[in-house]
Amino acid sequence: MHWLYAHLKKKLKMKYKLIILILLFSCTNLEKNKTSFFSKGFAYIYNEIDYDKKITLKKFNNKILSIGHDKIKAGTLLKIINPLNKKEIILSVEKKTKYPDFYHILITEPVADFLKLNRKKPFVEIQEIKKNKSFVAGKAKTFKEEKKVAVNAPIANVKIDNISKYEVTKKTSIKKFSIIIGEFYSVESVQLLKKKLSYELKNYNQNNIKIIKKSTNNFQLLSGPYNTINSLKNDYIDLKKIGFEDLNIKIYE
Repeated sequence: MHWLYAHLKKKLKMKYKLIILILLFSCTNLEKNKTSFFSKGFAYIYNEIDYDKKITLKKFNNKILSIGHDKIKAGTLLKIINPLNKKEIILSVEKKTKYPDFYHILITEPVADFLKLNRKKPFVEIQEIKKNKSFVAGKAKTFKEEKKVAVNAPIANVKIDNISKYEVTKKTSIKKFSIIIGEFYSVESVQLLKKKLSYELKNYNQNNIKIIKKSTNNFQLLSGPYNTINSLKNDYIDLKKIGFEDLNIKIYE
């Protein structure tokens, strides 16, 4: 019984340290991003069938430009960017809603069409826009060709950048993905987290977890690379189960 008690005590101690490290990492991220939300990941493209199946909890009009988010309140302005072709759009969050954890934002089909997203790999960058710095509500403009799409959407909530400057774009595609688990100032911190993850994630492919040195005081912990979204999704969900939130995705073109 003594050895069993010692084993359980050690396991609880290791898990406690992992939780503390995750909390410290989360606090660092909150401090860094408290002025503006930013994330990289896959967009959930809304459809009526998923609403009927209760996969999404709120109903959206799939004929207009509209977005929803699970953490950001309605009315917040977000810039959504397709990094592959540099097309971008600014919309206000219509509703706070739930959708599968793997995704970073809910968008309607017109948004996906405008950004020319790959429907199988709808990777986007999301950035909060402060009204007093980058955007004046009520003065947003849409071009004539887009007004037909957004006819039922309040113009004050929509801004579409001039598409003429993006007419000539190089066709690119996403070849691989990685999960950005975290960034740290010291190599000791990132090594400690890697060790804890190898202990906690028994069924995880440990060869996927890598430390990348970006500069003297900037170390990144990545999981990957992955060739398909499905393989990435499984590890992404495993990481979220042990407490990691707002994991960003890195793409390789």
